[in-house]
Amino acid sequence: MVKGSCYCKMVKYESHGRILHFINCHCPDCRKLSGATFAPFLIVEANGFKVVLGEDNLNPYESSPGKFRNFCRVCGTHLFRRGEGIVIIRAGTLDDDPGIRPEADIWVKYKAPWHDIPSNATRIEEGFLKKK
Repeated sequence: MVKGSCYCKMVKYESHGRILHFINCHCPDCRKLSGATFAPFLIVEANGFKVVLGEDNLNPYESSPGKFRNFCRVCGTHLFRRGEGIVIIRAGTLDDDPGIRPEADIWVKYKAPWHDIPSNATRIEEGFLKKK
């Protein structure tokens, strides 16, 4: 199980499902929305994910057609996005160690020019990992 929250702790979530992937994304959307060089995130099974506090404090933002990212209305933290059978959790919002480490860097074609990805990292130039 993993638990997480926003910066002001007005929204909290738990995931009891399987962690499918832990990835560092370098796409332009993730970079802009996180304000960072890349965005680390966990992909978990949707049926084990739930918001346990502050559901009414979530503000969905449609970043592209049909893709709604959920932010805390109070502090602005980007917490997660729901997909088909999955939830994509921003790793920076985790309250504890998920017990695994990132397995790949994706959309490396768009990485920030000042950032060097370790040479031993799995890289995917364009796209995503295959489903497990």
